[in-house]
Amino acid sequence: MADSSAETKRTYRRGKIRDQNLERILGAAREEFVLKGFAGASIQAIADRAGLPKANVHYYFKTKSNLYVAVLEEIIILWNDHFDELRAEDNPAEVLDRFIRRKVELSYTHPQSSKLFAMEIIQGAPHLRDYLRNDLRPWMRKKAAVIEAWVAAGKMAPVDPYHLIFLIWSSTQHYADFEAQVLTILNRAEYERSMIDRIADFLSRSILAGVGLEAPR
Repeated sequence: MADSSAETKRTYRRGKIRDQNLERILGAAREEFVLKGFAGASIQAIADRAGLPKANVHYYFKTKSNLYVAVLEEIIILWNDHFDELRAEDNPAEVLDRFIRRKVELSYTHPQSSKLFAMEIIQGAPHLRDYLRNDLRPWMRKKAAVIEAWVAAGKMAPVDPYHLIFLIWSSTQHYADFEAQVLTILNRAEYERSMIDRIADFLSRSILAGVGLEAPR
């Protein structure tokens, strides 16, 4: 299994990406990994793409594995940020609608990240296994507990909370991961703002209706 040591977690955490060099490195790494995969990408190529010396990359990330995991964690954090603070007293329709719309938006603004994450998971998550087990699984348990509390309080129809979250993830990420298929079928060259809004409206109405909720106007 690839290294996802404490060095990665110490270096890359939400709220600490303020350094422009670090942002450039993560952006360059994301592009390089999408184009060449983990095996084909190199620290030197990432540094060249970022316009920085190789030593600058190693200042933040000791190994290619550290950098790869950081890029993958970046999109997970972006995806789930708006779902982090949900509480039993929240309005589930508002929270779920906001989460769905945020995920659709990120499929539009960060399609490369979504595709990279999908490639990693399809391959069995060799670099993310520790993260999925130690970070994402506890996160999911907490969110599932809140959804179960909503159901118990009669705020929404009975639903398996895990499969609800899986449904939101998969339906929203589809528009990034299968972008070529979607655009070809719809006879479009690229996504437009109006399309993204319609997609978000459709998914929100459909998913919320399935759990007995009405999407906020």
